[in-house]
Amino acid sequence: MFDAHLHIIAPGFPLTANQGWLPDFFTADDYLARVQALGVTGGAVVSGSFQGFDQSYLLAALDRLGAGFVGVTQLPADTTDAHILALDAAGVRALRFNLQRGGSEDVSELETMARRVHALCGWHVELYVANRHLAALRPTLARLPAVSIDHLGLTADGFDDLVRLVECGVRVKATGFGRCDFDVAHALRTLHTANPAALMFGTDLPCTRAPRPFDAGDLDLLRETLGADAPALLTRNARALYRTG
Repeated sequence: MFDAHLHIIAPGFPLTANQGWLPDFFTADDYLARVQALGVTGGAVVSGSFQGFDQSYLLAALDRLGAGFVGVTQLPADTTDAHILALDAAGVRALRFNLQRGGSEDVSELETMARRVHALCGWHVELYVANRHLAALRPTLARLPAVSIDHLGLTADGFDDLVRLVECGVRVKATGFGRCDFDVAHALRTLHTANPAALMFGTDLPCTRAPRPFDAGDLDLLRETLGADAPALLTRNARALYRTG
């Protein structure tokens, strides 16, 4: 299994309170212990709103987690090419825009930065954004070279916009089921039908601020819903996007 969305929150690295809130620590060792029984062989460590533009924690996490794990970071628009290339060499593979909670660059920089990092080293962009906000973003997202959206887009409102984007090649993380306000099984079937390469499963651990955290039942739901197609969501789709082989 490739875990397409996880967070590492380690002591000794910068954290910035988001809306007055800070997460509990969840180290790389905590993560490895938590997923030991799941058959995880790689994953994507995603920068949270509370980590801002710091990559020191991310580089340390990738070093501890080892081969198969990659990073998703947040960068300011004035980041140099040399820094982006150094992050790529260290295993970072995507740039995140957090429209839901902040902590990332402003969305006004999305298209310019998305095209820049893709041309420079093949990165895609990831958006933490509710489906209800996709209508205004659809023209931009549909023309970008590579895009992923977190947590099935969270809301029933605007879900049709997500489907249209998936038909255009946008990827979607089948993560954070407890964050969604709709029938997850129906959403999985609909998005998989729209594009079988789109969905990528992840644990979202440690599930900061989620109304319901990940549990093994989420994997059962995915397997029951998609049957023989489930392995694509558990491994192949994400490995292709993150270029992990």
